[in-house]
Amino acid sequence: MDSDAIPLIDIAPLVERIDDPNMANDKDLLQVVQMLDGACKNAGFFYVKGHGICDLLMREVRDVAKQIFQLPYEEKMKIKMTPDSGYRGYQRLGQHITSGKRDMHEAINYLAPVIPGKYGDLGKILEGSNVWPEYLSNSKLILENYSSLLKDLSRKIMRGIALALGGPVDAFEGTVAGDPYCPMRLISYPVSTDVPEEKRTETGMGAHTDYGLLALVNQADDICALEIC
Repeated sequence: MDSDAIPLIDIAPLVERIDDPNMANDKDLLQVVQMLDGACKNAGFFYVKGHGICDLLMREVRDVAKQIFQLPYEEKMKIKMTPDSGYRGYQRLGQHITSGKRDMHEAINYLAPVIPGKYGDLGKILEGSNVWPEYLSNSKLILENYSSLLKDLSRKIMRGIALALGGPVDAFEGTVAGDPYCPMRLISYPVSTDVPEEKRTETGMGAHTDYGLLALVNQADDICALEIC
């Protein structure tokens, strides 16, 4: 595989049959596992099709994101990210910092709700519930449904990666990896000169490595973004 290429993998056999107790002899599924193995080793990234999440929902999610970001600033600040919400909610332009510089994007963080004491003292910073825009009543239903589907899709992809590593299919589940922490971020890249050039990143977000095991991206069709190093 050319390390400069990002492979496109049809993961339909994996999505449909990875939970089947008899999947070990499924040639199509094992081929997907081999492709995941090659992509992770050589490129570190891959496109997927056959993931089972309908195009209509993916478009609805992008539409909801646009509607939220087009709200007046005062309305967005009503759901601003605070310690009391466990750092969920709206993050204004330039608030996010990468390598000491302000990122030129605004975002909304949605995390799994965490009740007090669930993860002990170390988890206190994440305790809280998501906050939702007052004037977009459909956003909660659409985004929670989408988040649930992404969580299950991530679990299935990680099952494929577990097999690719030669481990048991549930290597990243249960007592080994615990309860998955599944953040979802809606991100917008508005054009602005409010932040001085010397204090901001040249791009919407500075170079970084995501935390966690797997990141799924649903990118707008008309935007060229996410450069990969």
